[in-house]
Amino acid sequence: MTITKITRLSGVNSLKILMQKVKGKTFNFLRLPLYFLIALLCILSSPVLANVPGVVKSSSQLVINSVTDSTSPLQQGKVLFDAGNFAQAVNVLQKAVQEYKQQGDKLRLAATLSNLSLAYQQLGAWTEAQQAITDSLNLLKEQDKNQNLQVFAQSLDIQGRLQLAMGKAEAALATWQQTEEVYKQAKNQSGIIRSQINQAQAWRTQGFYRRAVETLKKVNQTLQSQPDSIEKTVGLRSLGDALQVAGELEMSRQALEQSLVIAQRLQSNADIGASLFSLGNNTRNNRTQEQKQQAIAYYLQTEKVSPSPLTRATAKLNRLSLLIEDKQLAQAETLLPSIESHVEQLPPSRAAIYARINFAQSLSKFSNRNSDSALLLAKAIEQSRSLGDKRAEAYALKSLGGLYEETKQWSEAQNLTQQGLFLAQTSNALDITYTLEWQLGRLLWAQKDIKGAIAAYDAAVETLQYLRSDLVAVNQDVQFNFRDSVEPVYRQSVELLLQSQGTQPDIKILEKARQRIEALQLAELDNFFREACLQGQKVPLDQVVDQDNPNAAILYPIILPSELQVIVKIPKQPLRHYNTKIRQVEVEKILAELRKSLVNPTATKAIENQSQQVYNWLLQPIESELQASGVNTLVFVLDGALRNLPMAALYDGKQYLVEKYAIALSVGLQLLDPKPLVQRQLKALTAGLTQPPANYPNYAPLPAIKSEFNSITEAGISTTSLLDGQFTSKKLESEINSVSFNVVHLATHGQFSSLAENTYILAADGPIKVKYFDSFLRSQDKTRVELLVLSACQTAAGDNRAALGLAGASVRAGARSTLASLWQIDDESTALFVSAFYRELKGGKITKAEAVHRAQLQLLKHANYQAPSFWAAYVLIGNWL
Repeated sequence: MTITKITRLSGVNSLKILMQKVKGKTFNFLRLPLYFLIALLCILSSPVLANVPGVVKSSSQLVINSVTDSTSPLQQGKVLFDAGNFAQAVNVLQKAVQEYKQQGDKLRLAATLSNLSLAYQQLGAWTEAQQAITDSLNLLKEQDKNQNLQVFAQSLDIQGRLQLAMGKAEAALATWQQTEEVYKQAKNQSGIIRSQINQAQAWRTQGFYRRAVETLKKVNQTLQSQPDSIEKTVGLRSLGDALQVAGELEMSRQALEQSLVIAQRLQSNADIGASLFSLGNNTRNNRTQEQKQQAIAYYLQTEKVSPSPLTRATAKLNRLSLLIEDKQLAQAETLLPSIESHVEQLPPSRAAIYARINFAQSLSKFSNRNSDSALLLAKAIEQSRSLGDKRAEAYALKSLGGLYEETKQWSEAQNLTQQGLFLAQTSNALDITYTLEWQLGRLLWAQKDIKGAIAAYDAAVETLQYLRSDLVAVNQDVQFNFRDSVEPVYRQSVELLLQSQGTQPDIKILEKARQRIEALQLAELDNFFREACLQGQKVPLDQVVDQDNPNAAILYPIILPSELQVIVKIPKQPLRHYNTKIRQVEVEKILAELRKSLVNPTATKAIENQSQQVYNWLLQPIESELQASGVNTLVFVLDGALRNLPMAALYDGKQYLVEKYAIALSVGLQLLDPKPLVQRQLKALTAGLTQPPANYPNYAPLPAIKSEFNSITEAGISTTSLLDGQFTSKKLESEINSVSFNVVHLATHGQFSSLAENTYILAADGPIKVKYFDSFLRSQDKTRVELLVLSACQTAAGDNRAALGLAGASVRAGARSTLASLWQIDDESTALFVSAFYRELKGGKITKAEAVHRAQLQLLKHANYQAPSFWAAYVLIGNWL
């Protein structure tokens, strides 16, 4: 069967009729889990309270309840707001404002204006929202605050939400701190808790992760002291959801489980269902097969117990998405009739519209349900327009445009996409705007409008930069979809830029592509840490290489779907690039095989064969230019699976790369402006564990650490040592704050993972997680450590993006350079390497990269350690000078 060509769009009704002709073809949507769609409702308006689908928890409800009766216009606005009818709520509340003005009822007028601001926020109308909340607070300041503490506090709460939504996290923090004080005067414990959770969100948005978690722990202590109540179960659920956003999944799970137990004791089915739903979302974050099954079980329980039709429907949709992810389509298909019935019965609201869109995207996975998918999207557009909800309409139009994109109906897809883009932009819906700009870029590219496509991709990237804080604020959803909904924007943009060149290289385009791939690395680290606290600064590449580092060449390999591109900067030469036509899956297969061989001391022949392929991709085209240029150091800004490989082990057919060059890695020159090592007395803090903690039996003893530390002292380095029981997290922090060390050397087990939660080093009192590296490894005067050495760590097994954790550790620690191992090595060879490295570093005016190079060569020439598995694992990240 074919797809009926739609040549004219004349409103939803005609669209519905035409959609009935769509049959027999599978459409693949850019798909987001339902709880991401629900989160979109609250990105800019409700960062605090429990993420219960369909229930917009907000201060508006509290303001209303404290000043009005059930028949007032303010109450009518509340009903519409809680139902998700925000545009209609605005109309009713505007009328209420006029009515209360005429009556001279300033208290109700102030409460109405506060709630009007909240409704405007849901519609993205920042100017109107700001005016409404300013007028409200001005009215309240004219009143006796002591008599209206509740209304005043709740209005401040709403002002804080608006400030955070507009990117003013510092102002929001100050407002919520004031809110907490007002709630204390009013003796409103639940208000105090809500304010503290809000403050944690503001702290985290500014990059103060540890302060945010400490605030949430304080909230937990407060809740533990309270007797069981509905307020307590809601507070714990709010805490659990906030901890999940902060990436503290285990603490989140504990809070949610306690919330569930209390709700069960109180026999509150609504709260039982809400806590089960949050537990399902928390559990699916772990992504293991066992955890997925547990998440499905939570969603099933939610469906059985919740009295809310929307909560039951969303739980079913989440369960459906998990089954589809696991390719269990037969079992998933049995859910479709029930979900269809539930979704159809939902009253119109933003949440219901998003449920329709989600269901449509899931239905597109079943070849016999495409007409139903199209009709659901048409209905979603119709409902959005009837509600006056531009945000929801923009998202529905984007999804329908994606449907046309899949069927290659370019002009129709472009028409829908541009309609959605206009609505998203006028609604300040940046999270939807960038996806529409991206979609428009793909459509223009497909139609050979390269100039227009580049402009659309540029706009999408720029919007993502504005969105950084908000994007990571819903990280439990974005974390799953980063590779599908963020990373491709950057990667496709680079591919488009490089393809747009003529027969001669365009230096401006190459520079733009280089900056974009570095921006992707910055975005990956944002996603890794779940916070946008890493600030990249543009560095003039010509100056870095031509003037400051004339002996270094910088290489940017970029893995694209059908080719591997390399951008390279050689001193005194313009940027250039070259490519190898090879599919991404083939590249990743070869890289995985080489990584497996590298850890095997007996696999030298396989390593040489496999690594020569990688050498040919990355270096063979410029081999002669490098030799002629006098370059002695190669700096790689690696992409994707290449990060898991040590470049030192690349083989040209005669020699390993380490035999010709010093080698360093960079997470991007945007993050680190390379500067030479300050030549002064090296002072090192060394800390290590010869025996792992008793509750970590899977880690082997490291008896050679003592000789490793002795060799550092023998090299002439002034050292302070913390060994075994002395090496605790508190003692480490205390030492770094008491003495200015320029080298911190940690000889202990550790793991690098693609998840920050699973990236840590072991101390005697347990793991130190990567998120805390900045507070443990930077002194109180914020003096940077010149060199951080992690001599016994390894990347997580089975995690093909684990080296991202190594990059994260390097950046988080704030050290100018980090020397670490990609896999665990024999600790005697490690002691030899460490001894040689510090001798070289201390002995002469050489770069850190050269010191690593010479130490690796000493191992390579050693009779017992010639295999790459012994010397190749060490990588220097950051400042190579």
